[in-house]
Amino acid sequence: MATQSEQLQVKANDEDLKGRYANAMQVSHDKDEFLLDFLLLKPPLGQLVGRIIVSPAHIKRILRALAENIKRYEEKLGAIEETQGPAGEELGFKVEE
Repeated sequence: MATQSEQLQVKANDEDLKGRYANAMQVSHDKDEFLLDFLLLKPPLGQLVGRIIVSPAHIKRILRALAENIKRYEEKLGAIEETQGPAGEELGFKVEE
Protein backbone atom coordinates (compact mmCIF):
# COMPACT_ATOMS: atom_id res chain seq x y z
CA MET A 1 0.00 0.00 0.00
CA ALA A 2 1.35 3.44 -0.89
CA THR A 3 2.06 5.84 1.95
CA GLN A 4 0.94 9.46 1.85
CA SER A 5 4.40 10.54 0.65
CA GLU A 6 4.30 8.03 -2.23
CA GLN A 7 2.16 8.58 -5.30
CA LEU A 8 0.34 5.59 -6.75
CA GLN A 9 0.56 5.38 -10.53
CA VAL A 10 -2.39 3.72 -12.24
CA LYS A 11 -2.06 2.33 -15.76
CA ALA A 12 -5.02 2.35 -18.14
CA ASN A 13 -5.22 1.43 -21.79
CA ASP A 14 -6.84 3.76 -24.33
CA GLU A 15 -10.02 1.65 -24.53
CA ASP A 16 -10.60 1.86 -20.77
CA LEU A 17 -9.98 5.62 -20.76
CA LYS A 18 -12.88 6.10 -23.18
CA GLY A 19 -15.27 4.89 -20.49
CA ARG A 20 -18.56 3.10 -21.01
CA TYR A 21 -22.07 4.50 -20.78
CA ALA A 22 -24.63 2.70 -18.63
CA ASN A 23 -28.24 3.72 -18.08
CA ALA A 24 -29.09 0.86 -15.73
CA MET A 25 -27.50 -1.17 -12.98
CA GLN A 26 -28.25 -4.37 -11.09
CA VAL A 27 -26.78 -5.07 -7.65
CA SER A 28 -26.54 -8.52 -6.10
CA HIS A 29 -24.52 -9.94 -3.25
CA ASP A 30 -23.62 -12.96 -1.22
CA LYS A 31 -21.78 -13.29 2.09
CA ASP A 32 -18.37 -12.42 0.60
CA GLU A 33 -18.92 -9.98 -2.26
CA PHE A 34 -21.14 -7.46 -4.03
CA LEU A 35 -21.64 -7.61 -7.80
CA LEU A 36 -22.42 -4.37 -9.64
CA ASP A 37 -23.60 -5.04 -13.20
CA PHE A 38 -23.74 -1.93 -15.39
CA LEU A 39 -26.12 -2.18 -18.35
CA LEU A 40 -26.96 -0.26 -21.49
CA LEU A 41 -30.68 -0.70 -22.16
CA LYS A 42 -31.86 0.17 -25.66
CA PRO A 43 -35.21 -1.64 -25.94
CA PRO A 44 -35.81 -4.26 -27.00
CA LEU A 45 -32.17 -5.15 -26.20
CA GLY A 46 -29.86 -4.70 -23.25
CA GLN A 47 -26.11 -5.17 -22.99
CA LEU A 48 -23.83 -5.73 -20.02
CA VAL A 49 -21.14 -3.04 -20.35
CA GLY A 50 -19.27 -3.71 -17.12
CA ARG A 51 -19.20 -5.84 -13.99
CA ILE A 52 -17.46 -4.79 -10.79
CA ILE A 53 -17.02 -7.27 -7.93
CA VAL A 54 -16.05 -5.85 -4.53
CA SER A 55 -15.89 -6.88 -0.89
CA PRO A 56 -18.60 -5.80 1.58
CA ALA A 57 -16.09 -3.46 3.27
CA HIS A 58 -15.20 -1.82 -0.04
CA ILE A 59 -18.84 -1.35 -1.09
CA LYS A 60 -19.35 0.69 2.11
CA ARG A 61 -16.41 2.92 1.12
CA ILE A 62 -17.88 3.29 -2.38
CA LEU A 63 -21.28 4.19 -0.91
CA ARG A 64 -19.70 6.80 1.37
CA ALA A 65 -17.68 8.30 -1.51
CA LEU A 66 -20.78 8.48 -3.73
CA ALA A 67 -22.86 10.10 -0.95
CA GLU A 68 -20.15 12.72 -0.32
CA ASN A 69 -19.84 13.50 -4.03
CA ILE A 70 -23.61 13.74 -4.55
CA LYS A 71 -23.81 16.13 -1.59
CA ARG A 72 -21.08 18.37 -3.07
CA TYR A 73 -22.68 18.20 -6.52
CA GLU A 74 -26.10 19.23 -5.20
CA GLU A 75 -24.64 22.02 -3.06
CA LYS A 76 -23.00 23.46 -6.16
CA LEU A 77 -25.50 22.63 -8.92
CA GLY A 78 -28.83 21.96 -7.22
CA ALA A 79 -30.81 18.85 -6.39
CA ILE A 80 -30.66 15.87 -8.71
CA GLU A 81 -34.14 14.87 -9.84
CA GLU A 82 -34.72 11.12 -9.70
CA THR A 83 -36.17 9.65 -12.90
CA GLN A 84 -39.29 7.54 -12.59
CA GLY A 85 -40.33 4.76 -14.95
CA PRO A 86 -43.70 4.66 -16.73
CA ALA A 87 -45.44 2.82 -13.88
CA GLY A 88 -43.82 4.96 -11.17
CA GLU A 89 -41.01 2.52 -10.46
CA GLU A 90 -37.41 3.69 -10.37
CA LEU A 91 -35.93 3.53 -13.83
CA GLY A 92 -32.88 1.44 -14.57
CA PHE A 93 -31.75 0.26 -11.14
CA LYS A 94 -32.66 -3.07 -9.63
CA VAL A 95 -31.52 -4.42 -6.29
CA GLU A 96 -31.50 -8.20 -5.99
CA GLU A 97 -32.90 -9.43 -2.66
